[in-house]
Amino acid sequence: MKSTLLALCLAVVGTGCATSSHDFQKSALGVTKPASALLAELDAPGPVELETITSCDWAVERGGLINLDHPTAKAAQLKDDDEPIQVFFHALRHPSQGLYIVDTGMETALRDAPDRSAMRGIVASQMHMEKMKVLMPLGEWLAKQPKPVAGVFLTHLHPDHITGMADVPAGTPVFTGPGEAAKRNFVNLFVQGAVDRALEGKPALSEWNYTADPQGLFEGAVDIFGDGSVWALWVPGHTPGSTAYLVRSTKGPVLLLGDASHTRWGWEHDVEPGTFTQDGPRSVESFRKLRAFVAAHPGVEVRFGHQH
Repeated sequence: MKSTLLALCLAVVGTGCATSSHDFQKSALGVTKPASALLAELDAPGPVELETITSCDWAVERGGLINLDHPTAKAAQLKDDDEPIQVFFHALRHPSQGLYIVDTGMETALRDAPDRSAMRGIVASQMHMEKMKVLMPLGEWLAKQPKPVAGVFLTHLHPDHITGMADVPAGTPVFTGPGEAAKRNFVNLFVQGAVDRALEGKPALSEWNYTADPQGLFEGAVDIFGDGSVWALWVPGHTPGSTAYLVRSTKGPVLLLGDASHTRWGWEHDVEPGTFTQDGPRSVESFRKLRAFVAAHPGVEVRFGHQH
C-alpha cells in the first residue's frame, strides 16, 4: 500500500495537475472563419463601445515579462528588476448583445478582505500581492453599470487575469481558448485551488471552436457575434489557449493582446515575453504573427497585456 501511494504521489508531482478542475465544453457562441475574413471591414468603424479599466497597479520581475536573453534586451542592458505594470479589464458594450468583459481585473475582496479572496494563501504570497495597489475592483465597477454583464471573455486562465472572477455573478458564461483548463503543469499543484475558487458558481468554461487557419494569419479565428464586430484570435504559446481579441470599436479597430505581449517595451522593440510563458517557441511564433498583422494594418490600436 505504501509503495502504491508513493508511486501515485511521484506521478502527480512528475506530471503536475490541470490548471483547473472546473468543467469545460465547446462554445456554442461564435462562428469559426478564416482569419482573413476579419479584413473585410477592418477599417470601418464598428458598433462596439470599448473601455479599458485599470483595476490595479503592480510590479513583477521583468524577466517574466520580457525575454532578457534576447540580443536586443541584452544590448539595452535590461535587468531582472521589478517592472511597473497594471492589471486591466476591458468592457465591450455591443448594441444588441449587451455588456461583455475581457479578463477580470481585481476581486473586491482582495482589497477589502484579502483572507477571504479567491487568491489567498500561497498564491497571494508567490504573486507578491502586497505590491498591488487596487484602484477599481471589478465588483465595484459592475455595481455601477445599468445592465448586468452577459459574459466574460478570457485571454487565458493565469491567476492575474481571473482574479476578479469571484465578483462576476454566478451563472455568467465564461469563454476561453482550447486547452486552458486541462493543461497539466507542476505549478498548478499550487494555483489550481485559487483558480477553482475564482470560477466557483460559473457554468462550464466554453472553449472557442478554433480550427487551423488556412492562410496562417493566426492559428485560428472566431467571429464571436457573427457580425464581424469582435473576433477571438488563437495565439498560443503563453498558454495553450491564449487568445487575443480584435474589437471593431466605434473609434476604430483595437487589438487586446493579453499576455502575447505584456509590455510596451517588448512590443516596440520586437522582444517576446519571458519566463512566465509556457511554450517559448510557440509564443515567439504568435508574437511575430501579431506584429506582422499590426504592421500591415497600422490603423489598429494595440493594448498590451499589462501596460498602457
